[in-house]
Amino acid sequence: MTVVWSFPTRILFGENAASAVGTEAKALGATRALIVTDQGIEASDVIDPVVASLKAAGIESSIFADVSSNPLEAEVLSATDAYRQANADLVVGVGGGSPIDVAKLVRLAITHPLPLSQYTEASGGDARITKPLPPMIALPTTAGTGSEVGRSAVVTLQSSGQKAVLFSPSLIPNVAVLDPALSAGLPPRVTAATGMDALTHGIEAYCALGDHPMADAIAMQCVALTVSHLETAVHDGKDLDARGGMLKAATLGGVAFQKGLGACHSLAHPLSAVLGMHHGLANALCLPAVLDFNRSTVMPKIARIARVMGVRAEDEETLAFECAGAVRSLRKKIGLPEGLAAAGVSEEVLPKLAERALADPCHQLNPRPCTAEDMLALYRASM
Repeated sequence: MTVVWSFPTRILFGENAASAVGTEAKALGATRALIVTDQGIEASDVIDPVVASLKAAGIESSIFADVSSNPLEAEVLSATDAYRQANADLVVGVGGGSPIDVAKLVRLAITHPLPLSQYTEASGGDARITKPLPPMIALPTTAGTGSEVGRSAVVTLQSSGQKAVLFSPSLIPNVAVLDPALSAGLPPRVTAATGMDALTHGIEAYCALGDHPMADAIAMQCVALTVSHLETAVHDGKDLDARGGMLKAATLGGVAFQKGLGACHSLAHPLSAVLGMHHGLANALCLPAVLDFNRSTVMPKIARIARVMGVRAEDEETLAFECAGAVRSLRKKIGLPEGLAAAGVSEEVLPKLAERALADPCHQLNPRPCTAEDMLALYRASM
């Protein structure tokens, strides 16, 4: 059974919900769709129900699949050319955060002047996003980024080589379709890494500076769902209840981090931009050190996270102290490396990464201020 939520994105959830894409596209007034995905999904049967549903609704579609795991500005521009050549009036993003982010940015590039660098969150670029964007439907095949309901997109810029966040409420897809069947074939390693991305979103949003009780509540439900379902999803990918639970967790994380993120994401972004590391894995490897770093500043919050993660202790100080260990334990259970060194990161590259991490805006809402020395120390603590 498919259920529909609105918060504020129209969200369809349920097994085989992808069969409703054509109906949703027609309701948006679309006649021709560009499907943005990656080569792995294009070569699989995951995309078939999407294409079939669009066709049944009388909507032509073409596919752009040249999207990498850490998308580049050049890929956005190529996808934008494909949108023009198809004379499309709808973008459908199918995949993990990378294809969905590229799909979002096609809408920006088709309606606003280039380069994309002028729209970064760090430069206040959301004020320059003023024109209406073409409609978009997002179908996540991984459960991590929450990009299907998020107001931002991440891309490595041509001008700087820096991984940048572009932000505007206008970037939120019109419809998100959460179909557990689309993620059933996701390999265990990718399931684990993307699931840790969702967990990091929940934890960092909850601990971020600011007063946002709705985001805090949603963030904690993201953590609870991840704890309940991630290990099962990794070890039994065909368990659609676990897959559905993780899709919910990822979407909740994507909603929650409108409040903000923190130092873990600032550490993770250079690991992806410089070393090509999967974003979820980068978060997984850096999160315990960041929890320890923030513990003295937001002890009650970290204690509550620890309790949700299954830590058994009576006093707040012990709970908070054990939180990082609970994350490490989960990380080990789902088969991820135990540190940056095990993932192939060398000590020599850490100063360069720390410099970039300090330039990343995510840590500005970290509950404890970060210096350049802190960033380097956090990388070393994550080794």
